[in-house]
Amino acid sequence: MLEAFDAPGRFWRGNIHGHSTNSDGALTPEEAVARYRRQGYDFVALTDHFLPGYNFPISDTRTFWTETFTTLLGAEVHAPATSRAELWHIVAVGLPPDFPATGPTETGPTLARRCREAGAFVAIAHPHWYNLTLEDALTLDAAHAVEVYNHTCAVECDRGDGLVMLDALLSAGRRIDVIATDDSHWSQMDAFGGWVMVKAEENAPAALLDALKSGRHYATQGPEFHEIARDGDHLVIRCTAASNIILVGPAARMRTHPGQQVTHARLPLEPFAGGWCRAVILDAAGKRAWSNPLWLEA
Repeated sequence: MLEAFDAPGRFWRGNIHGHSTNSDGALTPEEAVARYRRQGYDFVALTDHFLPGYNFPISDTRTFWTETFTTLLGAEVHAPATSRAELWHIVAVGLPPDFPATGPTETGPTLARRCREAGAFVAIAHPHWYNLTLEDALTLDAAHAVEVYNHTCAVECDRGDGLVMLDALLSAGRRIDVIATDDSHWSQMDAFGGWVMVKAEENAPAALLDALKSGRHYATQGPEFHEIARDGDHLVIRCTAASNIILVGPAARMRTHPGQQVTHARLPLEPFAGGWCRAVILDAAGKRAWSNPLWLEA
């Protein structure tokens, strides 16, 4: 949590889960990337479905870089099968363009480890959308993060929220971070609804990937964290105008600072001692932002 605000650099806005005509998206890679650039994003990753039916694509978007906009290479990788006989859905950003195809007997956890070993930032995709179980999620030991918000899943079937899975993993002791994404397919209003803000000194693939892997980022639907800092046994949070600033922890532990257009809170850490907490800001329109967790050793 604190790393994102202590580190040098600035925050860059990006979407790291989306699709094109290289798999099941409605737009070409060039047009999908261009729409994010025109919307004011700093970077994007097209993560087309890494499946044999699409010839295992790693969509190469490097020709779309500009002086102010960059892309990361990646894919949504899949392997059979979860305990519910579903394909695994795993987002891997930072893959090499020649990443080898999934093997016919490769498992989800093994595939995730192979992605991470290849240099990728690995995330558990839309766990609510396909009812991924906690037991299955715990086997993904290579995952850096959970999608706590997936915009396509939210607008398509009201299953865009991954916070229950996140908190269950944290409460099981898993050190894991958060991302929000679009998962854009461009066949409905499924873009520009959730993104990551990544703290890096430059808007370049290596710097962005290092920041993602190191936890120097937060997830949002629009609200912005300006500062999260520890002040003794309190956490100081500064943000854009909110109707509530919240700390959430294990079980029912929480502390809140509600109000109208609040931009600052100083919340006690004592209720979360020996465990974890994470910060949330909620604005008047119901949009949220989520920090990575802070671990408080006993």
